Amino acid sequence: MPLADGIEELARVAARGDEAALHALLVAVRPEVLRLCARLLPHREDAEEACQDALLALAQGITRFEGRSSFHTWLYRLTANRARSTYRGLRRRWEVESAGVPLPDPPDPRRTSVVAGTRLDLLDALDAVRPELAEAVALRDVLGLGYAEIATLLGVPEGTVKSRLHEARRQVRRRLSGDPG
Repeated sequence: MPLADGIEELARVAARGDEAALHALLVAVRPEVLRLCARLLPHREDAEEACQDALLALAQGITRFEGRSSFHTWLYRLTANRARSTYRGLRRRWEVESAGVPLPDPPDPRRTSVVAGTRLDLLDALDAVRPELAEAVALRDVLGLGYAEIATLLGVPEGTVKSRLHEARRQVRRRLSGDPG
């Protein structure tokens, strides 16, 4: 049985309340969840925190997995949402801890990872758009899911997914270009 089929079966069994299957599922998907979190969050420690949050959410919510979409699609949605939530929490914590502290000088582009800076900018931009728009972009552009898969996962027509993506990308582009309005 291919690994993906095995994970789908573990998810179905775990969703029915089997604790041994849940444990095996968590062990099996952890590397993939960490990889997905690292695609969104630039620092390994932050990605690991988001991974733990996603695995905890998976363990707590597996009984709500109904099988309308593949388990991996469901997992990608959960992981993207937890990574974005972790980022928002980290940003709030930084804002509180640095209240009254002058902002640091902008980073030297010769020493800063372009990818890391871009991901932070993207997360800020995604945080500024409506959640259903941000979710569509994260699922399509960051995690690489197809339109039909996203439509099934979100329970909306494919045209709605495309519309949300179009609007989200427009807003994110405007935000990344520094245009406030």
